[in-house]
Amino acid sequence: MNEINRRAFLGQSGLGLGAVALSSLSTLGADRKLKQWPGVVQPLHHAAKVKRVIYLYMSGGPSHLETFDANKPELAKMHGQPMPTEFTKGQSIAQLQNQKLTCFRPQFPFKKHGQSGTEMTSLFPHLAKHVDELAVIRSMHTDAINHDPANTLMNTGTTISGRPSMGSWIQYGLGSEAEDLPGFVVLSSHAGRSPQPISTRMWHSGFLPSRFQGIQLRSTGDPVMYVRRPGGVNAARQRDVVDAVQSLNNLQAGTTHDPEIATRIAQYEMAFRMQTSVPDLMDVSKEPKEVLGLYGCKPSDGSFGSNCLLARRLAERGVRFIQLYHRGWDHHNGIVNFMKNHCCPSVDQAIAGLITDLKRRGLFKDTLIVWGGEFGRTPMAQTSKGSAGRDHHIKGFNMWLAGGGIKGGVTHGTTDALGYNAEENRTHVNDLHATLLHLLGINHTRLTTRFQGRDFRLTDVHGKLIKPILA
Repeated sequence: MNEINRRAFLGQSGLGLGAVALSSLSTLGADRKLKQWPGVVQPLHHAAKVKRVIYLYMSGGPSHLETFDANKPELAKMHGQPMPTEFTKGQSIAQLQNQKLTCFRPQFPFKKHGQSGTEMTSLFPHLAKHVDELAVIRSMHTDAINHDPANTLMNTGTTISGRPSMGSWIQYGLGSEAEDLPGFVVLSSHAGRSPQPISTRMWHSGFLPSRFQGIQLRSTGDPVMYVRRPGGVNAARQRDVVDAVQSLNNLQAGTTHDPEIATRIAQYEMAFRMQTSVPDLMDVSKEPKEVLGLYGCKPSDGSFGSNCLLARRLAERGVRFIQLYHRGWDHHNGIVNFMKNHCCPSVDQAIAGLITDLKRRGLFKDTLIVWGGEFGRTPMAQTSKGSAGRDHHIKGFNMWLAGGGIKGGVTHGTTDALGYNAEENRTHVNDLHATLLHLLGINHTRLTTRFQGRDFRLTDVHGKLIKPILA
């Protein structure tokens, strides 16, 4: 059979295409059965502790020395003095390369909280009430000192562009419980300093079929471009067009056996369903005022708090991987102002509210929450525009996890006395990914796909479980 030039055919036929008698080519019922991806990990490699992940991504690189590292009295004592050369000689430094390196003490007090006595900054008073739910990793390290490759590594397991993101790997492995929403959703917000750009490559599917890439929902305005039907087109008429297009797609799939056509079939159907499900998801008008107050947000204000509320609503609807980018943590200058008045206040109440809300709805026990950025900040000062900040730092930084399968109220690893090197229980980005997959019931060494003659995986040839933080 000769292939049909579908684009030209559709362009000339318009909405009347639905009347064409294509029912003999494939049945609508059979088409729709193809849409729900079951995942390739069947059965699970081991019992899962969680069903979903909410990843709170603080883009720009939050300073561990102003957030969750232990207090550093030695660094405070050396404030204003030259940084010892044994720490920095031969090391990669971003903007401070070949400049005078001066010790810069933590700028806010640390205090012990909860029954665990976990030390954390004074900048998170709301989150401090939940500290016994957190497993704080103080010994993270990474390989890339600039934002784009560091974000690429944190999201895909490698600095090489074009690999699948962790959300794509998870959806590929497990599928999604959401029938009317994508299994991998991305939301974005910012506060404070001019935000670093985030590339869509961070939630791309790479060499996996494109049906597994993340879908970004905008926090204000229409959440997805063209989510509303054009004037004069009702649901029944659009259903007619979608069914006809799907029949043509099935014809071509039978001729070319191109896997991307199966993706196209699934995505046409998902797009149709999202025209109903997405507006309903984004409409928080029925949420009680008390819930909005819990998150510290107003409906559709585009804030991180609103995105945390949407994350809970997405979790309830079965979305597998929910990633919230909060941009503005790149504090080369003005770190006191930006941390105290912008970045930390914009996330503190919202995260505490999310934990509280998930708990009372019975979702916390099977949700994994991850908090962190692409790297940390230097113990050395960087002075710019008359105020001090910190440069990029990859040798030691903090992240935390909470929720299902996590041992709360613990810390894992340390940085040295000056907060420069991850020292005890050094933990790499690939270790974080291995642990994340483990909690979802996946052995990270077994979730692979063959591409260009080689088996690839999220953790590449690395990765070990962070066992001490597992419940």
